[in-house]
Amino acid sequence: MSDEVLAAIDCGTNSTRLLVSRGGHTTIERVATITELGKGVDGSGRLAPDAIERVVTALERYRTVMDYHGAERVRMTATSAARDAANRDEFFDAAEAVIGARPELLSGVEEGELSFRGATADLDPEGGPYLVVDVGGGSTEFAVGGADVEGAVSVDMGCVRMTEKFLLSDPPRPDELSSCLSVVGTYLSDVRRELPAAASARCFVGLAGTINSAAQIEQGLVSYDRDAIHHFVLTKVAAEDVFRTLATETAAERVENPGLEPGRVATIVGGMCIVVKIMRDFGFDECLVSETDILDGLILSQL
Repeated sequence: MSDEVLAAIDCGTNSTRLLVSRGGHTTIERVATITELGKGVDGSGRLAPDAIERVVTALERYRTVMDYHGAERVRMTATSAARDAANRDEFFDAAEAVIGARPELLSGVEEGELSFRGATADLDPEGGPYLVVDVGGGSTEFAVGGADVEGAVSVDMGCVRMTEKFLLSDPPRPDELSSCLSVVGTYLSDVRRELPAAASARCFVGLAGTINSAAQIEQGLVSYDRDAIHHFVLTKVAAEDVFRTLATETAAERVENPGLEPGRVATIVGGMCIVVKIMRDFGFDECLVSETDILDGLILSQL
């Protein structure tokens, strides 16, 4: 078993995250920062200068963490926001100058496959087939499989994109929520057509900030507790209750929910539209929440 110290960085649409691991078997440090890289990209087609600056500032901190722990290798990726941005090379140049490695632009399918690998690493293949869903800011990835991923698809719906397109009032109006859910349903029809096994998977595994926040809110966790969140079973009834509560609150009220980071207040309802619609349309009664994800997949890919 390797003791090499490895790092992985995911530059996502809403957050920038770091994982430092010893040989893929011991987590040394895991850090997440809300950076909103993709804010406004859906409308402008470009990454905003202040968004790039926020990510670069986070990467400077991450470089210090990596150096402190003696990370010997790093794999850094960029996803939906960078895929959609005409000026992504400007961001890549700045990120490479700080980290010393250039971000890899992942396709949606590659993103889904890495997320599946990370999320199922500590699950029994006999419990599958698993549907692993990574609800991001600009896109959502669906991957199906047991011991290995058998298929993956990415669709252009995410908590930031849905919020910016449909949920314009505070709190969102009923017609805005209805429109958002309807569009999510259209995307899910695409998933069902391109990845038929998604609807017949035995277990729905949910990743990323929206689902983890829902698990924290449901448990009333005042502070982050990985052990309480990882493999928490979020029932459909609980997810619907969290969605209904958040969707009827103003942003000022929503921020008072234990476990909801201030940086997710504006986009959590858009993310929950995706989560509850998946459970409704695919018939899942529960979601297994996972704190292992694409970062863990990136670490494993370096072994």
